[in-house]
Order: sequence, then C-alpha cells, then structure tokens
Amino acid sequence: MRPVTPVTVMSAYRPLYPAIEPYETTRLDAGEGHVIYVEQCGNPDGAPAVYLHGGPGGGSNPGQRRVFDPERYRIVLFDQRGCGKSTPWASLEHNTTWDLVADMERIREALDIERWLVCGGSWGSTLAMAYAETHPDQVFTLILRGIFTLRRQELEWYYQGGAANLFPDEWETFVAPIPEAERGDMIGAYYRRLTGDDAETRNRCARTWSMWEGATINLLQRPAQIAHYGADGYAEAFARIETHYFQHGGFFDSDAWLLENVDRIRDIPTTIIQGRYDVCTPMITAWELHRALPEATFEIIADAGHAFDEPGIADALVRATDRYASIT
Repeated sequence: MRPVTPVTVMSAYRPLYPAIEPYETTRLDAGEGHVIYVEQCGNPDGAPAVYLHGGPGGGSNPGQRRVFDPERYRIVLFDQRGCGKSTPWASLEHNTTWDLVADMERIREALDIERWLVCGGSWGSTLAMAYAETHPDQVFTLILRGIFTLRRQELEWYYQGGAANLFPDEWETFVAPIPEAERGDMIGAYYRRLTGDDAETRNRCARTWSMWEGATINLLQRPAQIAHYGADGYAEAFARIETHYFQHGGFFDSDAWLLENVDRIRDIPTTIIQGRYDVCTPMITAWELHRALPEATFEIIADAGHAFDEPGIADALVRATDRYASIT
C-alpha cells in the first residue's frame, strides 16, 4: 500500500495555470435529441486530457482549463447532457451515467484520441471512475478529487441531516420549501417539485437546492459563489439533473458499484486528492477508495473543503497533472 501523503498547510501553494481560451469548439450530436458542447485548449499535439465537471448538471467553467499545463496538454472539456452549453437545457430524457460514459467515447473517437488522462472532482470523480471501469484501455491516468461514489450513505449524509450539524443555519433555509411530513426523504421531495408543473415552485426549489451546495463546498464561504449557484441560468439544470441522478441511485446496478468494480482500474496510475474538511463528500469515502485501491497516490489536503480551486487542492491538481504529463 502506498503511504498516505498529508499535505500540510503551506504559505505558497502553486496556483492554477494562467487563463486560456479554446483553440476549437464544436457541438457533437449524441443522438436522442442531445447535442454536446466540446472545447479543446492548450497544445493540439500535447498529451490528451479530459476534465469532468461536477454536479451532475454543473457544466464546465474556464477555471477547469487551468488545471493543466497548456504547453504540454491537449485539454478537452465538455458540458454533460442538459447543462452548460449542451442542449436541450435541463433535460432529463436519456440522461443517465451510462449515457454520459457513451458520450465520452463519442468525444474521444470524434477527436481521434487513442487514450487520455481522465480528471474529475465530486460528481466528476464518479463519472471518471464509471468511465474508467467501463473503458480501462482508453485511460492512461486517473486524477480523482473530492471522492463521491453516489452510495446512499453519502447522499444521506449531505441531504438528510449529517452536514446540517456543521451548517445548521444553511440547513434551515434548505429544508424550508419542504413540509415537515416529507423531510424524511429530502431528495425525493425536491425531485417531485423540480419535475412538477408549477414553475414558481420549480424555480424556488432549484435555487434553494443549488444554494445549499454553493454555501457548503468551501472551507470558508464565498458569497459570490453562493449567488452564482442560485442564479436562474444555473440553478434549474443543476438542481433538476442532480435530483434525477440521486433519485435513481446514479443508475448503477448496485449501491457500491464503483467500489465493487475497482479491480478494473487497478493497473491505471491514479491520484486521489481529498480536502480534510470536505462537507459535501466527506473524507471517509476517499479513505475507503484508498483502502480498496492502495496502489493509488492519496493526498489529504489539510486546509481544504470541497472546491477544486481552493489553494491546497489546486496545488495538488497541478502537481498531479505535471507529474503525468509525459505518460501516454
């Protein structure tokens, strides 16, 4: 078993790479009415890498391009079904984990990539593991951050009162739209409202659901980020798609499917990065993945919560992508 690396609090973490713009964008017809936005940045001749955004339903953002050295990587980002610049927006039809895994293969083949580095955080770590366990020969490296395997116990921690012990003020706001009689199943209660016909209720519940996450993902709250999560142009897709996936157990065949099939990725060089004080995806899940996949490098960031751009996590991501840049 590889030793655990606790990353101590540092005064000079490495930042993300400077902001860059795509050199190419495209819209890929995925069938069943879905069109996927795909962008490429960095060096067209560099090592191929794909970054998987969170949510599900969060969409990609320009900061995620900055995880990679643009001189050494061909960086691929895409908006998963129903969110970001992909269409139809906020759609739940033909929108499952396995549809997204198939989309990744469509993208890889369309871009003529043989194998790529797969990097994802939060829900992106879920999708990264699902993809790698399905297509291990197409992955030369995995970088996983803020580990989420979508087991019931993880969902109940965050949406059924565990995280409320740390954020009781935000929790009161989160449960407010739901009558007390329904609060024994917050995911189900929100899902019914977010897929209902009452537009006012949908909008209120979308904002409240999304802002709960925006308020809890950082070690120290960021008011601007909370507002972003509550914006009409973001919240509906985020909340609808998340509750759709969570209500259906991620569309996995069993609750612990990702951990049960970890042998399929045992030969892929992997780095696991986890904030010690991550409230959204608590460290116990990353620890359990570490125990199941002891060959992986495991870094615990001592002064971080969940978000990818917290200084210690950003530093660990950049060091990991630098380390793997010459492996193809």
